[in-house]
Amino acid sequence: MTRPPTAAQRSVIDAADPVTGRLRGTEAQLAALVKRGLAFRHPRPPHDHFLTPEGHRVRQGVTGTPEPAGEAPASAGVFAARVGGEATAPETGRPARRREVHSAWQGLVELRRMTNPDGATDRPCGWERTHLAQAAALALEAAGHQPAVQGSEGGYRVRTTPQPEAVAVHEPDGEALRACAATLEGAGWQVSDHREPRTGNRYLLASPRRA
Repeated sequence: MTRPPTAAQRSVIDAADPVTGRLRGTEAQLAALVKRGLAFRHPRPPHDHFLTPEGHRVRQGVTGTPEPAGEAPASAGVFAARVGGEATAPETGRPARRREVHSAWQGLVELRRMTNPDGATDRPCGWERTHLAQAAALALEAAGHQPAVQGSEGGYRVRTTPQPEAVAVHEPDGEALRACAATLEGAGWQVSDHREPRTGNRYLLASPRRA
């Protein structure tokens, strides 16, 4: 499990602008947050630092929410969307996981607003283009799709591909695959349907839409 932020890092996160996620801190503090995936440096001057979706989740205190009896505790580390097929992963339907996913998705929408040149929230931002599988998986999980569990056949699996800015989405159930396509298109991704040459199984190729 990834260790939680240090007290100093948590202080910087907590002091972030509640709307934009803009950070203030020393260069060392900000660089440490970037390294941990909790912040990113804006590519345009003045090169301010902002919280990533994972950083927003930490700031909103999802990890500190008490769980009802019998609930699995939320991860104390960096949030990761389920790409499907993980050996160990939080159960998607549990309230703790739903809160984490919702918080991460809201943070991503705000990240789009802050970093897309026109402030658009209906298409992916630069962070998503450098975290393709996680970004696509977050869109799917936030919409309620079920990720695959290791050893089972059902559920989606998001995988990287040799193509630049494209991920493959596999889902053996045809109706569920079409629903995944609709979700990704609604989240600002370009989606096309394909078949694997050897098996004939259908899958999706998804790329972040630019305009």
